[in-house]
Amino acid sequence: MLARKGLLPDGFLLTRLAEDQNQRSRGHSRFQKARFITKTGSCNVAHKNIMEQGRFLQDVFTTMVDLKWQHSFLIFTSAFLCSWMLFAMIWWLLAFAHGDLEPRDLAGGPGPVPCVTAIRSFTSAFLFSIEVQVTIGFGGRMVTEECPLAITVLIVQNILGLIINAVMLGCVFMKTAQANRRAETLIFSRNAVIASRNGRPTFMFRVGDLRKSMIISATVQLQVLRRTVTAEGEVIPVCQLDIQVENPLRSNGIFLVSPLVVSHTLERGSPLYELSAQSLASEDLEILVILEGVVETTGITMQARTSYTPEEILWGRRFVSILTEEDGRYCVDYSKFGNTVPVKMSSLSAKELDQTRGVQEGGSSDPVNPQGWGLVRAGRGGFRRGGGRACDASPAPQPWYAQSEQPQREAEQRGRKKKVQLEVIGRQMDEDVLGETSD
Repeated sequence: MLARKGLLPDGFLLTRLAEDQNQRSRGHSRFQKARFITKTGSCNVAHKNIMEQGRFLQDVFTTMVDLKWQHSFLIFTSAFLCSWMLFAMIWWLLAFAHGDLEPRDLAGGPGPVPCVTAIRSFTSAFLFSIEVQVTIGFGGRMVTEECPLAITVLIVQNILGLIINAVMLGCVFMKTAQANRRAETLIFSRNAVIASRNGRPTFMFRVGDLRKSMIISATVQLQVLRRTVTAEGEVIPVCQLDIQVENPLRSNGIFLVSPLVVSHTLERGSPLYELSAQSLASEDLEILVILEGVVETTGITMQARTSYTPEEILWGRRFVSILTEEDGRYCVDYSKFGNTVPVKMSSLSAKELDQTRGVQEGGSSDPVNPQGWGLVRAGRGGFRRGGGRACDASPAPQPWYAQSEQPQREAEQRGRKKKVQLEVIGRQMDEDVLGETSD
């Protein structure tokens, strides 16, 4: 339900600054564990001892796009300076070979036609190289038709200058239009919470978009990264387990028109099924959140990432409402985006709660489902969890193929009944005929 303006208690109006200070003091007291994904979405993995460094040069464009801005500008500036110096040396050598650098007697006549006019030293050759490559053309220096080699050098320098400009513009455009730039305006709550929702422990976090432009086909994917050991004793340092997002349609799609609280029910089959309030602090796991979609204005696919460690998961708390209705439209108060309030909740895990409920309801003898939690249809072919009823109290729902076979079985049974009735009638008719014959 939407909370109208002024209906929230004063306890809900906590500032985000106070919450940040509270979390900072608690974070300093605990040991800081390593994480794979930082809060800003960058990968916290260092690649060392890479022997094949030449593979990065095979994809030069991607390598240059991935570089930092200062490194990119340094490379482009060096490329321009090197090309200017190289062709300045070539122009100076052409002028030296043609004799254009020799002093001339102005009173003796015009003299021979030079390859490039007004080149008297290496400095003038360097200025002419800049004019050619960036097409300035001051008019004081130009190539004449006296040297065909000079014309060839002019063409080569122009082509090389165009290539350098194209690569530079492409890298600058790709760096400014990267998908992670759009993710800067997608925000996640600093903490995730675990609270009771519809009678079940639920993992929840909040996500919001600061821009008015929409994210088309937005999907949310949750993964648990944890260290596991197999039955054979093999240690898997990073085991990735998918988490189903709570959605009646069993899909991860969301409509991010306003901040949403994305939830995951801690039920059987969930990687967090055995998580309790006591074991949360000692768990070695990281919950990764990936939001993907298409930017409405540019059509570029974007991705925003964040993660939650056990220190950032609050047990027995829920998010406050930040959506209000004012003057016929909805308003979002981002000052309370990450604020939470305590709620009454058991410190037991979902597995322990299911076992407790199973005992309280009389102890079901079914070893597959001792808790009495069945699946009931939730519309559009989906299923939802139903609590408070034992599975043996009502028949389990039949799948679609079993329901389609039921009329066929009833028809076969009716056919058998009719066949038995005809046989009885036939025997009665035979007995009547025999009786008449004997008479």
